Amino acid sequence: MLRRTKLIITSSLLLGFSALGTAQEGTQNIVQDERIPELLALKTQMTKDSRLGDRYRIQLYSGDNNQASKIIKEYRTLYPDWPSTVVYETPNYKVWVGNFRNSLEADRALLEIKKTFPAAFRFKPEKR
Repeated sequence: MLRRTKLIITSSLLLGFSALGTAQEGTQNIVQDERIPELLALKTQMTKDSRLGDRYRIQLYSGDNNQASKIIKEYRTLYPDWPSTVVYETPNYKVWVGNFRNSLEADRALLEIKKTFPAAFRFKPEKR
């Protein structure tokens, strides 16, 4: 019985190796539109500029313009590493921070920012 098993294993290996040795070779010609590299470069640039893809932000404040201006000035002196902006959404001015690629990155920043701005929260802006 042991001999029969060895014979089967050896036969299987020989058949497997012979199948590998008879592979076919060939060439392929790929014809693509010449604008594809240009479009890929544009997509890469848009992704870097955060105009494409899902991103997360942190909101520090929502209310009147004067208070929003004060908060963004204070934020920029304390946390210059993350970009910030004031966004007007009727009827409020909102202070938004960052442009984080994923929720983990945003949550890490939020932990740091909440030390100074305890009402801050993470959100994902709707696409316009």
